[in-house]
Amino acid sequence: MAAMASERQPRVDRRARVVAHAAPQAGLLTRPQIRALGVTAAQLEAEVVADRWRPVGRNTLSVAPARPGDRADWWLGVLECAPRAASGARPRAALAGLTALISAGLRGIDDDGLVHVAAPKSSHPVRPPAGVRVHETRRWRDEDVLTTGLPRARPEVATVQAALWARTDREASLLLVSAVQQRVTTIDPLAAVLDRVQRDRRRTLLRAVLHDVAGGVHSLNELDFAAHCRTRGLPEPDRQVVTRSPSGSSYLDVRWRRWRVVVEIDGIGHLEPARWIDDSLRHNEIALTGDTVLRIPSLGLRLDPAPHLDTVERALRQAGWSPGTR
Repeated sequence: MAAMASERQPRVDRRARVVAHAAPQAGLLTRPQIRALGVTAAQLEAEVVADRWRPVGRNTLSVAPARPGDRADWWLGVLECAPRAASGARPRAALAGLTALISAGLRGIDDDGLVHVAAPKSSHPVRPPAGVRVHETRRWRDEDVLTTGLPRARPEVATVQAALWARTDREASLLLVSAVQQRVTTIDPLAAVLDRVQRDRRRTLLRAVLHDVAGGVHSLNELDFAAHCRTRGLPEPDRQVVTRSPSGSSYLDVRWRRWRVVVEIDGIGHLEPARWIDDSLRHNEIALTGDTVLRIPSLGLRLDPAPHLDTVERALRQAGWSPGTR
């Protein structure tokens, strides 16, 4: 009896050791991780046959229940898709793109149920399970990955990844803006990561959007807007017009004095609460003098100018302008 008890004790200790190591990984371990804990291949298979450890992928087993709040799907994506590593070595794969941003606190953007995982280019990661998309990237750097807890790309890296992998330019711009507005990351580290992107069709767009977010001089500013007007056959506007109100003097971005139409081109900084309130008060004062005030986001003009220019043209026509009018 004593011999049987002593035989059971090592098994219990072994299981407890495995469960303890799996706890921070939503109850999941890879086979190499389990073997690195001193479990033989035969012992591992015995636990599987006894249904105490359950395979959940080609290389990953569930050895304990996930804790409340654990994202087992994220852990499975990283563990299952990582290139084969030496026994016990940390896998060279990480949550990336939108998934890594959501894990860092980004809110309000749907991930379509996909888990994005990055791995080094030509590392031949394992075929991903359903719902996981693996991105083999030439831009992989070990220092870009946060390895405390669930491996994930640093927020600035994840933001650039998400923008580069987005389905549309509009979605890419929204991700970049949202990450900064929600303080998931900041301008300087984003700019540093973007500087490392040498070949991508969105490189110029993302640099321009980041410049807008930073509150610098807009690359699509009043002069660019005037060029859009000329292309559409609209009259040349006055720019940086001084206006006076009870609260003092201010500049208007664009105004057609003859037709009393004003256009304000708003950068990202105009969305800040204090500035938004000041702008609203100023524009109300202008409207009370009889001008029509249109506000157009610079990001909207950059991505899709046509509907904004349609609105401007309607305002001018309603004020009496027609093509050919001097």
